[in-house]
Amino acid sequence: MKKYLLVFLTLALAVVLAACGGKDEAATTTNGSNSTADTTEDKEIILGATAGPYSDMLKKAIIPQLEEKGYTVELKEFGDYIQPNIALNNGDIDANLFQHTIYLETFEQQNNMDLEPLIIVPTAPMGFFSDKFTSVEEIADGATVALPNDPSNAARALSSLQEQGLIEIDPNVDTLTASEKDVVKNDKNLVFQPVEAASLPRQIQSVDIAAVPGNFALAAGLDLMDAMFLENMPDKYRNVVAVKAKNKDSQLAKDIIEIVESAKFEEVIDAEFQGFGKPEWMTNR
Repeated sequence: MKKYLLVFLTLALAVVLAACGGKDEAATTTNGSNSTADTTEDKEIILGATAGPYSDMLKKAIIPQLEEKGYTVELKEFGDYIQPNIALNNGDIDANLFQHTIYLETFEQQNNMDLEPLIIVPTAPMGFFSDKFTSVEEIADGATVALPNDPSNAARALSSLQEQGLIEIDPNVDTLTASEKDVVKNDKNLVFQPVEAASLPRQIQSVDIAAVPGNFALAAGLDLMDAMFLENMPDKYRNVVAVKAKNKDSQLAKDIIEIVESAKFEEVIDAEFQGFGKPEWMTNR
């Protein structure tokens, strides 16, 4: 009897140990490095933007929904248009929002980077501000128009003036690259005054009309709805959320696109970002 009792106890102990071992193994699979579930680290991300409206757009319209999806988000603000892409290319941030497609494509070509625009977002248009005129019809002959002095924004300003019927640009020239020398008709004899874009808000009182890019207008405390008229911006000039090209199909990229396409995102834009022009995909749905 003692012999059989010893065998029984040995077998029982083996079963108990095997069960405990199975639990430990399961715990390792769930919590250890072999887990296939998302970890906290996978959900910790850093987004970058220039300080101002697009940083605000991340804070108000995108980050809250990312947090609802379980992400822990850090927002890094930059003071120029160079560092956000360098940080993105280096992997210091996971995505950025501050630039339009043309700038992104030019920057990555010049700096040998491989970045990818994910989705176009509503963007602050260039505003044509005046303390002297309240409508296009009031613009006097010989009025001085302050334009951004960089080629990209100057072309945008001239294209907007053409849309308002104030000038005509050579039809053989791409309006995205047009300059003052391409103006072939100027019935009001407008005088163009190139000015550093960041200083255009300060020119409103000293010129007849100032064409102020939206980001600089908002940074200076101007209300876009106070402009004499706003640019009808092509989508190529609307800002995009950008990532490294190798991450364009990542879960984060998919989640950002889903958020920007959501009704909740558009509700925040309508409430908090009045005057921002919506991209075609948003207005045509």
